Amino acid sequence: MKGYIEERAVEAANYIIDTRATVRQTADRMGISKSTVHKDITERLIRIRPMLAAQARVVLDANKAERHIRGGLATREKYLHEHEVEEQRRNKQMITKI
Repeated sequence: MKGYIEERAVEAANYIIDTRATVRQTADRMGISKSTVHKDITERLIRIRPMLAAQARVVLDANKAERHIRGGLATREKYLHEHEVEEQRRNKQMITKI
């Protein structure tokens, strides 16, 4: 394996562990795809730094377990915001009628 790939895998793992980041956040931060981050952590890193891979895996598993909660909160926020916008629109219409 090329050295820069190993370095990237170690950097991704350290970022995930230090910040408890998701695969998506790590990919955005490093400018690589989510699948590359996932492969770096689950396949490549385990061959070069097994203990680091295990620590990163713990964070990734926790993020996966919490994913449905974050998704539900995002949906809730979306609909609350839409409701607020609709309410503001109605108030504006009522003012213009007066």
